[in-house]
Amino acid sequence: MGTGKNLKMRKNWEEQLIQNLRSLGMAYPTARCVLLEVQVPAALVQPGQSVGSVVFDCFEAALGTEVQIWSYTQPRYQKELNLTRQLPALPWLSVTADGDNVHLVLDVSEEQSFGLSLYWNQVQGPVKPWWHRNLTGPQTIPLNQTDIVPCLCIQAWPLEPDSVRTSICPFTEDPRAHRNLWRAARLQLLPPRGWRLDAPCSLHAQATLCWQAPSRGPCQPLVPPLPRENVTVNMALEFPLLKGHPNLCVQVSSWEKMQLQLQECLWADSLGPLKDDMLLVEAGGPQDNRSFCALEPSGCTPLLSRASTRAARLGEQLLQDLHSGQCLQLWDDDLGALWACPMDKYIHQRWVLVWLACLLFAAALFLLFLLKKDHVKGWLRLLKEDIRAGAAATGRAALLLYSADDAGFERLVGALASALCQVPLRVAVDLWSRRELSAQGPLAWFHAQRRRTVQEGGLVVLIFSPGAVALCHEWLQDAGPAPGAHGPHDAFAASLSCVLPDFLQGRAPGRYVGAYFDGLLHADAVPALFRAVPVFSLPSQLPAFLGSLQGPRGPRPGRLGERAEQVARALQPALDSCLRTPGTAGMGRGMGPEAGDRT
Repeated sequence: MGTGKNLKMRKNWEEQLIQNLRSLGMAYPTARCVLLEVQVPAALVQPGQSVGSVVFDCFEAALGTEVQIWSYTQPRYQKELNLTRQLPALPWLSVTADGDNVHLVLDVSEEQSFGLSLYWNQVQGPVKPWWHRNLTGPQTIPLNQTDIVPCLCIQAWPLEPDSVRTSICPFTEDPRAHRNLWRAARLQLLPPRGWRLDAPCSLHAQATLCWQAPSRGPCQPLVPPLPRENVTVNMALEFPLLKGHPNLCVQVSSWEKMQLQLQECLWADSLGPLKDDMLLVEAGGPQDNRSFCALEPSGCTPLLSRASTRAARLGEQLLQDLHSGQCLQLWDDDLGALWACPMDKYIHQRWVLVWLACLLFAAALFLLFLLKKDHVKGWLRLLKEDIRAGAAATGRAALLLYSADDAGFERLVGALASALCQVPLRVAVDLWSRRELSAQGPLAWFHAQRRRTVQEGGLVVLIFSPGAVALCHEWLQDAGPAPGAHGPHDAFAASLSCVLPDFLQGRAPGRYVGAYFDGLLHADAVPALFRAVPVFSLPSQLPAFLGSLQGPRGPRPGRLGERAEQVARALQPALDSCLRTPGTAGMGRGMGPEAGDRT
């Protein structure tokens, strides 16, 4: 019985001791002298036996200082315990800037080992690590100027047990960092009615819907469907709309200065180009007392007013279209509704007289032709040559996408782009847009170029190579390219996130064609998904390739053959060089006199 009672007393004493130590550790964090008194029941004291242990845990102390621990018994004996421990010091961090060059400087001793981490500290969501290294000794680490954003923070800690990490966020108030953040922000449509604003940091921004007329005037905000409110980045949001429309766009403005930063017509890719539709605003109220106005650059014009605008002149007809179901309802609420009414038929009516005048003019020309046949023939010949020269000066748009496998292949693509400019075509290739790629990023550059090319009736040319095929297989297997595996100017790797949905959803025919070079790739190597569009072998199939690029209004077959021979002669030296040295490494810059910024 005595032994069991002693064990119970020892257990209760140890639990009370641990609780006292924990309370002391939380009450006295740093720079304090703490006196801990331990009383041991006399019944537990046995000669030559331990009565328990004291574990010093949860005591915080400033790094780089000394912690002293000493103990003695009461009454005081001669033997005392006296321990001193030197805690490690954190590295000294500083950020220096010389123009566009930014460096992180860590001034520590040669033997000091420490961990260093760069991360995005977002208010909304978890911390996103970006870069981590274990280093030793003083370090000077360069930072890319375009990667500096307000939430970029630096964390450092000594590689010692129980070390405390120190974090600094030096770019919070840097105007350059805020400009980079807006450049990196992207609007994304999430079908059917979702959207989101992607950015590495939290943004004090507000978003609203607006109506973009085909006249390219200012986009007019639509406050009722999407009231101005703070936007949460990297989070799916929803438009309170019944239907989408290509003229509906999203505007994102900075919250403090109310300055427009981003504007995207997110439905343009899926619903086509802007339409000449009239947006009618229906004000809420009783069913028999609802008012309608049309949104125009001058404001919202009442339909039955005497204003000298197109909406006022066609007010009654637009109301009839609305009641007969010819208008598309975009939004409906107790506050009112929005309707998009097509204006095509009114445009046709307005141009009837113009067409009649043209027919009369054509008849007069025909009569003149009969009277003065020889003179008119010469004049028509000159007119035909002028029209062809004008068409040659403009040309059809072509966007070339390729994987920069090596310097030789890049020279080959540059030779192809230069030769196509002489066909003539208006060629865009990332090789000629280095400055735009550096400023916008490859994904934003590709998105803008593809939109411009498609809207102008041009084609996107996918040039397949071994590297391009490998990238396509990575994306098709849901792997995606490894971060940092490609250079900052590699538009092909960045474009796959937009190109693949076009092929998977059947939107590629008429917008894309494929090509590969003889001897560098076999036709069977092109992934089956991309064979939904014509894929040409160059230079053996150059006539068909050029005919596809120039479209139905291209030159006659004889002239097309001459241009194909011209392009083949320009390609052959670069192609022979690639075939002789398939392992060429590096990034070539010498692309002839046409190299440079040229889109």
